[in-house]
Amino acid sequence: MSTTQSSRLINASPESLYQAFTDPHALEAWMAPGEMTGKVHTFDLRVGGSYSMSLYYPTADRSAKGKSAANEDRYTARFITLQPNKKIVEGIRFDSSGPGFVGEMIMEARFEPEGRATRVTMVFTNIPLGIKAEDNEKGTELSLEKLEHYVREKGAGKS
Repeated sequence: MSTTQSSRLINASPESLYQAFTDPHALEAWMAPGEMTGKVHTFDLRVGGSYSMSLYYPTADRSAKGKSAANEDRYTARFITLQPNKKIVEGIRFDSSGPGFVGEMIMEARFEPEGRATRVTMVFTNIPLGIKAEDNEKGTELSLEKLEHYVREKGAGKS
């Protein structure tokens, strides 16, 4: 089991970033890294609540091997901690029969103001053995890049 940490300074308030982590439509827009797309199936925002989400690989990506299906990584995340505008902790379980994807991975997102911007730090612990730490780190960096674009567009009055 490994641990990764990624952070990005984003020109947005902690409130708008926290909202992007707690709105299912926002998660669909930015959570899937790179050219992947996302779909939230269920969403219950409360400590002890959870959401189910699929991340889909592009159909043109023939090398991608999904954890749940040929082009899909599906997971359920339960909310462990919700500290508005400060921190979110989720326990994530992949829907996979693969032995390398069992167990609960922990994702902690922190929102720390720095002047007019906010540093978003995401720490993953207990990463399943089937996920390379460098792949998790790269995926997180790509998602944070999409998050930055999402909040910038929302701030400009666009959807």
